[in-house]
Amino acid sequence: MFTAMSLGALATVSLPAQNGAPRIIRIDNPKMTVFLPPTSAATGRAVVDLPGGGYSHLATGHEGFDWVPYFNGMGIAYAVVEYTLPAGNRELPYKDATDAIKTMREHASEWGIKTDDIGIMGSSAGGHLATTVATHADTTARPDFQILFYPVISMKDEITHGGSRKSLLGEKPSEADILEYSNELKVTADTPPAIILLSDDDKGVVPANSLRYYEALHQAGVPASMVIYPSGGHGWGYKPSFKYHDAMLNQLKEWLTGF
Repeated sequence: MFTAMSLGALATVSLPAQNGAPRIIRIDNPKMTVFLPPTSAATGRAVVDLPGGGYSHLATGHEGFDWVPYFNGMGIAYAVVEYTLPAGNRELPYKDATDAIKTMREHASEWGIKTDDIGIMGSSAGGHLATTVATHADTTARPDFQILFYPVISMKDEITHGGSRKSLLGEKPSEADILEYSNELKVTADTPPAIILLSDDDKGVVPANSLRYYEALHQAGVPASMVIYPSGGHGWGYKPSFKYHDAMLNQLKEWLTGF
């Protein structure tokens, strides 16, 4: 099925899928592509993905569309959100991401999705956006679980990713903005469970981001898992060249199965 619509007023045109391919739903403003697994295999679970790119571009391949067969193969609906880049207006990507979660819930019955089993996934700066939604959104847009790859978490000088902070908050952010978007400070008991995957030798987004977020989740009593690979650097996503690619896929599958 191919459906064209916007996140505001919905207008649909449907075509049947062929040869067992995923049913595809394309949404504009912002652009979101939803890949639904075959109805016979669907579990009702869904993942909304936010690719990284330092809030200045979007790595929609290895941190986005390349993941479709993996999730659909487990019967999980999977959506890639090509969110608006902020250029200093931090409200734009946040609204796109929360609208995406709301849209999945609003169409849950139609798309075979459970309203209480919609997760958010983010890589690098996309991980910062994912954790912003997980820690700031109300119940209509709060995800039910988090999948985070080498995420930017903090806006604090000592550990943040400078490019992401500049693109999101501007050249000279206020102390109030820095604290508001340092998501390790925003975790509560209502924050959804998370798995965090990263490399020990990541020089792009230092592991202290993930460590602080994990500790905050742990202190709040939120179930959390963290996997730190000894090498791999930053930005490996779904790339098969990542030394621990197969192990990572298996560990993520085990977490999703046991969650």
